[in-house]
Amino acid sequence: MVSNFRIGKIEISLDAPLFVLAGPCVIEDKKMCIDIAKRLVDIAAETGIGIIFKASFDKANRSSVSSFRGPGLAKGLAILDAVHQKTGLSIVTDIHETHQAADAGKVVDCLQIPAFLCRQTDLLVACAKTGKPMNVKKGQFLSPAEMKNVVEKIRSCKNDKIMLTERGTFFGYNRLVNDMTAIYEMKKLGCPVVFDATHSTQMPGGLGTATAGRPEMAPILARAAIAAGANGLFIEVHTQPAKSKSDAGCIMDISMLQEVLLDCKKVFDVVRSLK
Repeated sequence: MVSNFRIGKIEISLDAPLFVLAGPCVIEDKKMCIDIAKRLVDIAAETGIGIIFKASFDKANRSSVSSFRGPGLAKGLAILDAVHQKTGLSIVTDIHETHQAADAGKVVDCLQIPAFLCRQTDLLVACAKTGKPMNVKKGQFLSPAEMKNVVEKIRSCKNDKIMLTERGTFFGYNRLVNDMTAIYEMKKLGCPVVFDATHSTQMPGGLGTATAGRPEMAPILARAAIAAGANGLFIEVHTQPAKSKSDAGCIMDISMLQEVLLDCKKVFDVVRSLK
């Protein structure tokens, strides 16, 4: 079985053109989201790459109890709907609890499962039953082969609109590494594979009460992942990364995004020409 579907106007498949999920880590306010989304519209037009807007209404797995989590479900979905209405971009957001799936599915175009929750059967099933496309992030604690079980849980609900995202694997304390062969292994499950270029640079818990990172490595990893056969990219962006209320240590300055995507598109086209 091979996943082949659309998110809005964007084709998602093993043979589709390069696509990108991009946006701020968390919804900070409506204006910020719309401003970033408008810039993403321009970048999509300049690069010819389909972009889906990503932002979270709640970040439930923060390092500290005092960390900013977002506006919550109702207000957050209203903001995401406003982003779509203002820009026409399709929307992806992540959910952490089963009761959020139905409400989120009425507003957004794709539901995302955070990496730490990718084995939660009830959460996967709740999302799958909405009929919406799903993006499941591979847990930092899982091998690529174990994602077969995740895919089977979703397909058991008659939903085959599945993307899988590689976002690094734990390698000792406060360290992630990427095994680029994971992209090939997960594609064998019949699902397009996305590479999370910014979260892969994280140093989990590296600041004690927050996550550190090496954002300068994101473009390097993105190019490597595309060379390894990734179908799409996940890149969190912000207009002022140092002031981001979540993942400030690894989020990318949006001013860098267009150049990074143009470089990745060149690599993508070369890889496709070798088939």
